[in-house]
Amino acid sequence: MIELIVLDVDGTLTDGKITYTNSLDELKSFDVSDGLAIATWTKVMGKKAAIITGRTSKIVEKRADDLSITHLYQKVHNKDEVLQQILDKEGLSWNQVAAIGDDLNDYKMLKKAQLSFTPANGTHYLKDFVDVICQKSGGNGAVREMIEYIVKEDNLEEEFLKAWL
Repeated sequence: MIELIVLDVDGTLTDGKITYTNSLDELKSFDVSDGLAIATWTKVMGKKAAIITGRTSKIVEKRADDLSITHLYQKVHNKDEVLQQILDKEGLSWNQVAAIGDDLNDYKMLKKAQLSFTPANGTHYLKDFVDVICQKSGGNGAVREMIEYIVKEDNLEEEFLKAWL
């Protein structure tokens, strides 16, 4: 049974575009349906979530806090090593992990996860081996699709829906 979902940010939680204003502020857009699914996973179901990303952004800190994501690691080069630290801290194993990523820096982490996902816009290098290629693109519901897949596979649909019915 999956106890921890691991999320990349750019290209997965967002569409991968990074926009800067004239004052060099960074803008990111997140899909509200992804957020509702993540919040249900963490707040309603009491499951764990982690963000492991290669970049650093205060916007990502805010999003993680809003969604009760307990593990946030930014500016990470070796995502699988950081994920192993999370697993050790939580007393979990790789067979309790589902992860989603869109590019090469997610490769090793996705290879080790029990269930691996990439958005429709993920690189073909990941599509060659992940368990699920989402129909949705990053920033457009791919994470929601991932969570709904896990909930169905782990027979947790009633628990997932209970807060909203």
